[in-house]
Amino acid sequence: MPRVDQNSRRRRGTGLIALDGEAASPGYTLFAPLTGSGEVHLVDLHGRAVHQWRLPYRPGRHARVLPGGNLAYNGVLPDEPARFPMWHKYRGGVMLQAAPDGTVLREHRDPLQHHDANHLDDGRILYTALEPLTGAAADAVRGGVPGSEADGGIVWADTVKEVDADGTELWSWSAAEHLDRESFALHPDYAREHWPLINSVAELADGNIVASLRSTSAVIVISRTTGEVLWRTDPGTVSQQHHPTELPGGNLLVFDNGVFRPGSDVPYSRVIEIERGSGKVVWEYHDPAREAFFAPFMGAAQRLPNGNTLITDSPAGRLFEVTADGYLCWEYVIPHFAAYEDSAVRSLFPSEPNAVFRAYRYAADELPWLEAVV
Repeated sequence: MPRVDQNSRRRRGTGLIALDGEAASPGYTLFAPLTGSGEVHLVDLHGRAVHQWRLPYRPGRHARVLPGGNLAYNGVLPDEPARFPMWHKYRGGVMLQAAPDGTVLREHRDPLQHHDANHLDDGRILYTALEPLTGAAADAVRGGVPGSEADGGIVWADTVKEVDADGTELWSWSAAEHLDRESFALHPDYAREHWPLINSVAELADGNIVASLRSTSAVIVISRTTGEVLWRTDPGTVSQQHHPTELPGGNLLVFDNGVFRPGSDVPYSRVIEIERGSGKVVWEYHDPAREAFFAPFMGAAQRLPNGNTLITDSPAGRLFEVTADGYLCWEYVIPHFAAYEDSAVRSLFPSEPNAVFRAYRYAADELPWLEAVV
């Protein structure tokens, strides 16, 4: 072991970095390290571990607590083939619920699921998956690096599926069927292996679906009735974004990564609130030194009950909370570093990251079992 740790993130310090207890929103923060083998952690505002789940699959992105206290967890289905080089980095395949003691209560499996699996309160699961496009259908996808399709000339296109608690399909949507190729072209620097790379889906209060299309830099609202795109962000509003969520009143909170942001020569990330009616950004947080906060991929944001916003700087394993006027009142760096177990992923990301996809804050009354466990 070298005398100086060569992992720059670990070297800078981990655990609780900052806390203003009067400004921070009370509760417990949940996260699942992406390089773990199935561990989900819950920490208090002081960064102290209060609970852990150990699940049988490595994380296929993230976990969250459901009303009533059970854990929804998206895991990686073992022994699946690589559809394209990045597939093993963000695929999932196992969508489960677990009791507080880690007992798996039920599973739904889909080997083509990736990124988001949104477990709804009534047992339904809304999730992203893939379907292959070949021949003229693949050629019709616009943009991307020429010749960068997956093996066999395939462009893997996104679908959105909804299943009930028993796994019966209730609804589905296909990008190939409903997206205009010109309006939703791949960024010219993206591989053509995956289009349009939906990294988040959620159900809105009116029953329609909000989705984040990373490689076309767009957030859209999909009609559950017709499948048509009812609304989209104006071009240039977001750049390679993640995790749009609906706020009371209908505005959308979005983690805007900032990769390839038009008109900006220095990349930086921000969290924004978009007014649906006008499409305007009505609230924004970025670091006072903009370049100090930049997540080139992944990221999340959660509006908290007191009006603060919990931000997940995913690649850095850095979780922090800001007030409405941008005051950082809590910061925690995840101390769990490891190499990816999967050799294919490790070849793409050879370091030992502490990355997470999303983190969530929960009030004590959302964790009714916690006192008994602690």
